[in-house]
Parts: sequence; C-alpha cells; structure tokens
Amino acid sequence: MSTGTTTAGGGAGNQPSGIVPAKGLRAGILDLGDSVMLGLASTAPVYSLAATLGLIVAVNGTYTPLILILGFIPVLFIAYAFRELNSIMPDCGTTFIWARRAFGPWAGWLGGWGVALAGIVVLANLAQVAGQYLWLLVGDGSLAENSLLVTATGVVFIAIMTLVNYRGIRLGEHVQRALSYVQYISLGIFALALIIRIAGGASGTATTLQPFDIEWFNPAGAFADPGAVVHGSLLALFIYWGWDTCLAVNEETENPSTTPGRGAIISAFVLVAIYVSVALLVMMYASVGTEGMGLGNTENQNDVFLALKDVVLGPWGWLIVLSVLASVLSSTQTTILPTARGTLSMGVHGALPPKFGEVHRRFQTPGFSTGLMGAAAVTYYVAMSFLSENLLSDSISSISLFIAFYYALTGFACVWYLRASLRGSARNLWFRGIIPLLGALALTAGFFISAVQMWDPEYGDTQIFGVGGSFVSGVVLLSLGVVLAVVCRFLPSTRDYFLGRQQVPTGQ
Repeated sequence: MSTGTTTAGGGAGNQPSGIVPAKGLRAGILDLGDSVMLGLASTAPVYSLAATLGLIVAVNGTYTPLILILGFIPVLFIAYAFRELNSIMPDCGTTFIWARRAFGPWAGWLGGWGVALAGIVVLANLAQVAGQYLWLLVGDGSLAENSLLVTATGVVFIAIMTLVNYRGIRLGEHVQRALSYVQYISLGIFALALIIRIAGGASGTATTLQPFDIEWFNPAGAFADPGAVVHGSLLALFIYWGWDTCLAVNEETENPSTTPGRGAIISAFVLVAIYVSVALLVMMYASVGTEGMGLGNTENQNDVFLALKDVVLGPWGWLIVLSVLASVLSSTQTTILPTARGTLSMGVHGALPPKFGEVHRRFQTPGFSTGLMGAAAVTYYVAMSFLSENLLSDSISSISLFIAFYYALTGFACVWYLRASLRGSARNLWFRGIIPLLGALALTAGFFISAVQMWDPEYGDTQIFGVGGSFVSGVVLLSLGVVLAVVCRFLPSTRDYFLGRQQVPTGQ
C-alpha cells in the first residue's frame, strides 16, 4: 500500500493547494479515453433520451432541441468548476472534500451526502428499468409487467454490478467498454434507420414527417413562455447528470489533476451532441403531434423509443430495447463508483467511521463502501417497491433536488476556495469565478423552482398531507443527511472531523 501523500497545486499567485492522501486505490489505471467513456456511461444517454424526450416535447414542443442546449449550459459551467477544483485537489471525494475546504466540515459532510443520496435513489430507478427491459426481450414481453419478477431481477443486477466494482476498476472498465459498444452500435443503427426513412419520405408508415425548421432553435420563440423553458430545462438537467463520475475516479486516472477534468468537459460536449442530434431525427420522423407516433402523444411520453422501435426497425426493434438495457446496466455500474469513492474519502478524512476508508488489499477498491452502497440501493429499492411503486416513482423525481444541491455547492466552493487566484489572469477570473458562479446560481434557482413545482399535490403520482410526494421524499431524504451529520458529530470516531481536529491522513 502507498504510504505517502500527494500535494496538488499550481496556478497563479497565492492560490491554495490541497493535500490528497494516498488511499490505496490503483493509481494511473485509466487514461483519457477511459475517463470519457465512464462519464458518458454514467449518464445512461440512450435510456435518458427514451424516458425524457417525450416529457420535454410535451412542455416545449418544437423548441425541444433548444431546451436541450439551454439545460446543458449550467451543467457545463459546473463541469468547469469540477475541473478547476480537481486540478488543485484530485481527491475521489470531489464535492465532499472541496466543500469542506471551502466552507467547513458541515458543508463538506452534506455535500458528500448529496452525492451518495442521488446515487442510491437513482440506482433504484435503474434497477427497475433494467428488470423491465430484460423481460421485454423475452417472449411477448408480458413478463415485464410482473412487478415481483422485475424487482427480483433489478436486485440481481445491482448485486452483479456491485460485485464488478468490488473486484477492481479494470474489470469495471472492461464491462463498461462492452456495454458501451452494445449501447452505441444499437443507437447508431436506430439513428441510421431514422435517416433512411426520413430521406425516403417514411412511405408505408403511420407517421407524419416534420421538416426541419431553424425556428426550433429560436430563443425568442421559446421564451414566449418562460415557465415552459424553465420546466423543460429542469427536465434536461437529469439527462446530463453523471459525467462527474470521471472525477470520482481521479485518483485511479493518469495525471489525476488534469485528465479527469478534461474527460468531464469532453463527455459533457459529446452528450449534448448526441442528445440534440437524436432528438432532431426523432422529431423529424415522428413529429411533435399528439396522435399516433407523435412525441406529444401521452401514450408515448414515458418511452419514445419503445413507441417507435417496431415502426422504425421492424423485426429488429429489439435492438433499441437491448440498447436501453445496456445503457441502464452501464449506468448502474458507474453510479456505484462515485458513491463508493465518495464515502471512502469521507472515511479517510474522518467524516465517517474508519471502516468506510478501508481499501481492499487485493482488488485496490473501496471494498466496504462499495458493498454498503450496493446493499443500501437494494434495501431502498425493495422497500419502496413493496411500499408503493408510485412513491418510488416520486422519490426518483426528487433526484433533481439532490443533483442541483451538490452541483451548486461545488460551483460556490470553486469560487470561494480559489478566490485568491481570480485576479491572477483573465482565464482564472472566468473559469474559476464567473462561469462556476453563474452555474451555481442557475442550479440554486433550479433547486427552489423544482421544490415549488413538487409541492403541488398534482405533481407526480402521490401526495402526502396534501403535498406532492416528490417534495416530501426529497425533503425527508435531504433532512436525513442533517440527522446523520449530527450523529457523526457526536460519535467518538468522527467528532474530531467536525471539531477541526482531524489530521490529514498519510495513507492506508
């Protein structure tokens, strides 16, 4: 095991630097290509499009491509914040350690909780979808309606992906590469089929083609209804979330202070290119109408790819089902990565009991944290599934609150922690100051706007005491983090962290 520490620094003037303890992870195993792949895989782009495109169209109509770009802007701004902070402190704790350095132990602990919470809740969603899509490939697909079978299958998938992560980062990278090939080749075939059908006039189908119009990108037209723009952009936020996984494996990446940040930016730009281009093709082929194959048809909104697969691909329609399944499984594995490494860092830095900071000596992975994250996800998924599938759905909707919370916290931490370097150059002023601040402010606004929308009892599928179930789920889960932080404040093994007496460790 490594017993040293690394000090990341550089930059202009009296810019602060951070000491990053060597934790025993397998250093330098990932390159830039691996980093980008992990960033793309974590977002589950095929599934994200399938599940969200119809919802955005319902709100924004033909302006959907513009909304996808507008939703991307604050995420890109926060990606620069991640990059700049990582260049100073390439610690796998990311938001936890950066917020702690900027604002103190309580902010750091709650930032780490936000990352872990978003991961655990979304794993329940991914498990549910993976279970459904696997059985859609079997027979006539009716087994996908068996909730007990779907839940059991989802649990198995979480267990398998937890084991993959437990066994080592290189094994995980190989699994990711295979799933990525399946995902993108299938999506490419689907996109090519759309192009051929559009070029051929979609003869013999029940669809009505909608010619491309540059008006779809006109901000003046879209902002005629500012509420719709805000709503659509918040929906888009979810589909971009996940690229920060490549920052969570920074200590296992070549040149940890630079490569993960580059990977985050590249994956973010690749994502927006995929989303906008596929959205355009689907809109041109199916239109945004409210009947038949139209994306505005409420029967198609939950999964536009399922609605189009047989019309576009005929007997090969199962390919897009396979693509979504691969997308979900890929995201399941990569979602466990940042949650486990976040709690590993919290354990190493004394914010959680020392057990969380243990690294498996053979596999060089956060063994205890990985297993615990998988177990927590399974427990949450099973409990919510049997309690109420509608409540499970609403709790998943509240993920946007968790994402906005820890992304915004990271943006503010970047500005404050690196404030001494802002006058050093125009580059620092923009990339460490103005851009992260704008991203953080936008996401803070998004947090409160989402909370107000979720308060409405008509929002989602459930209501509790006259309030939307999504709001209650989000507030309860975030508040649980405060309770746990208070508990850790008084635990003998973690109270020194909160009292500022915890020493920077020198390794495992």
